[in-house]
Amino acid sequence: MLSIDKYQEKFVEYLEQYSIVKEPKNLYEPIQYILKLGGKRLRPVLTLMTSEIFDSDYVKSLNAALSIEVFHNFSLVHDDIMDDAPLRRGKETVHEKWNTNAGILSGDAMLIMAYKLFESYDNQTFRALAELFSKTALEVCEGQQYDVDFETRNDVIITEYLKMIEYKTAVLVGAAMKMGAIVAQASKKDQNSIYEFGKNLGIAFQLQDDYLDAFGDPKTFGKQVGGDIIENKKTILYINALKLSKAEDRNQLQHLFSINPNNPEEKINLAKEIFVESGATKATKDAIKDYTQKAFNVLETLHISEGKKLMLKEFGEQLMNRTI
Repeated sequence: MLSIDKYQEKFVEYLEQYSIVKEPKNLYEPIQYILKLGGKRLRPVLTLMTSEIFDSDYVKSLNAALSIEVFHNFSLVHDDIMDDAPLRRGKETVHEKWNTNAGILSGDAMLIMAYKLFESYDNQTFRALAELFSKTALEVCEGQQYDVDFETRNDVIITEYLKMIEYKTAVLVGAAMKMGAIVAQASKKDQNSIYEFGKNLGIAFQLQDDYLDAFGDPKTFGKQVGGDIIENKKTILYINALKLSKAEDRNQLQHLFSINPNNPEEKINLAKEIFVESGATKATKDAIKDYTQKAFNVLETLHISEGKKLMLKEFGEQLMNRTI
């Protein structure tokens, strides 16, 4: 098996061959642009790695990995339009660089392109990949709608929030790993187990992202620390704080998340104080550990070598100990 860095390198090489501008340029240039903006490439790497965990050549899963990456970037293009976001990975978003119509149409094309990538596989594999993809894509849309709905609600509870991030983020991580197992023709039991491993790790990953947004190191985090607080996003830290705070702090936090002050630093610092004092920070860290452990527990059900189980566990630990 290769290292994570090597899988990334091999995938990016394959992506370079794929993302070529064709006619009409105003359709394909935005697609090339978003695909080349970078990012962690976490999902396609998981597909490649999983195929080799189940004793297949990673090369066979390159199209499945590329499908996951194209779909993920499609969702980002449309999410940015919905959020009216000016930047993505430090660069102009597609709808800002071109226009909203270009973002919508190029995004639609990417969704179709993601499906077409399965056509290189035999009929049985194609059907299994397409069924998983359809289920996952619909869940991602459901998760996005939950997220939009939560923006205007003040009564969101932890279980609802966890369901939202499971659908919006974690199911795609689970699907990325299951696709690698499908291509490798692993048993149905192992396919489902590796999906559960990826899904639980995906939930932990998003909770860690919520935590780092407030408490990450500005030098390593890669984006503005406190961005979720400035944008009044009700992450798990906010929901836990409302649940655990005394009335005075709860009222102050709700007020902070209803305003856009001239001095955002003060807002960030006050919110973080309430997160810490209420126990919301500890509760969030505990949830990250719980979902990471749920993922690790699944490893015992997989029919793979102990060495490969250890490698998956070490990969999960690296994700959870990240600072970016």
